Amino acid sequence: MTALHTPNVDQPIPLDQPLPHRKTLREWLIPLSERSTVRAFVLLALDYALFFALITATILLESVWAKLLCGSVAGFVIGRLFVIGHDACHQSLTPHRELNKVLGRIAFLPSLTPYSLWDTGHNVVHHGYTNLKGVDFVWTPLTAEEFANLNPVQRLLQRAYRSGWAPGLYYMIEIWWKREFFPNKTHMPTRRPIFFKDSLLVSVFGAVWVAVVAAAALYTEQSVLLSLLMGVLIPFFFWNTMIGFVVYVHHTHVKVSWHDNKAAWTKAAPFVSTTVHLTFPFQIGAMMHHIMEHTAHHVDMSIPLYRLKQAQTKLEEMLPGRIIVQPFSWKWYFETAQNCKLYDFGRECWTDFKGTMTSPVRGNLPPAAQA
Repeated sequence: MTALHTPNVDQPIPLDQPLPHRKTLREWLIPLSERSTVRAFVLLALDYALFFALITATILLESVWAKLLCGSVAGFVIGRLFVIGHDACHQSLTPHRELNKVLGRIAFLPSLTPYSLWDTGHNVVHHGYTNLKGVDFVWTPLTAEEFANLNPVQRLLQRAYRSGWAPGLYYMIEIWWKREFFPNKTHMPTRRPIFFKDSLLVSVFGAVWVAVVAAAALYTEQSVLLSLLMGVLIPFFFWNTMIGFVVYVHHTHVKVSWHDNKAAWTKAAPFVSTTVHLTFPFQIGAMMHHIMEHTAHHVDMSIPLYRLKQAQTKLEEMLPGRIIVQPFSWKWYFETAQNCKLYDFGRECWTDFKGTMTSPVRGNLPPAAQA
């Protein structure tokens, strides 16, 4: 139902009542939007210390398996640093706008993410038009007709992307390479000097990273190629796999809708209906800086990462039955990958590559259209 502005209330909103306006939802979360500069610096310093320690370990440790483990964990820490930069880009890291821009650029360096380009693609496009086909470009599903019109290589790539096994390949090619790292005019028609400067900044960091690891390998009389594999390529590929997985599960689910009509998209209150709260055991969500408490983030991007869990709990308490909460399991993940290949915007449902319906229709179509 269309979101309506209602007074701030203390009681949960039943399913048979209209969803409150986004402004009302944000009013519930105002106490959780306070940001701490000290906490931001501590988080950034801690994760950078972990990153440098793990990269150093890929050189100092003798066992190849130990090197591989440290390189993989370093990739995970790159993901943590990225989430810090993500907060800075949303101005939710510290209360100081210009400081956020500086800290965001620093946090984004190991992921080789140009700050201004990511800001444009994420804040303006993704958050402004979440799951609206033709605007939002993150894991946008093709239709059966679009898939059929691809050339063989493109179809092969789509099958790989949607297999569940290659989220890193998707992010590296479709997001990072095409839209973030010196993007061409096709993928970024707007040309701003800051885009080039930020791409150059991460390029310099990447070159220094490679040079330091290679020099350390020579100094310790180790294979330069092996050292670069373990200390640069493995961390970077692990990071791409991590972020590709994260953005996939945030907005891909048999209960999540995509839209190709802006009016229908607006009516669906996309800040709630297009996001998934994926839950994990063993505090894994906390280790990921609570980026999986994603509904709260889309409702109010000003909530800092260390208050997202409380914000998500508040929303689920006030909006029972409206938020998609999914306990993570590999069984669920690969079933989702199996079911969510393409999207039928006429029937409003997910399909396989043959166009066969694999999810329920959304329920807002006339009965004849659902048949």
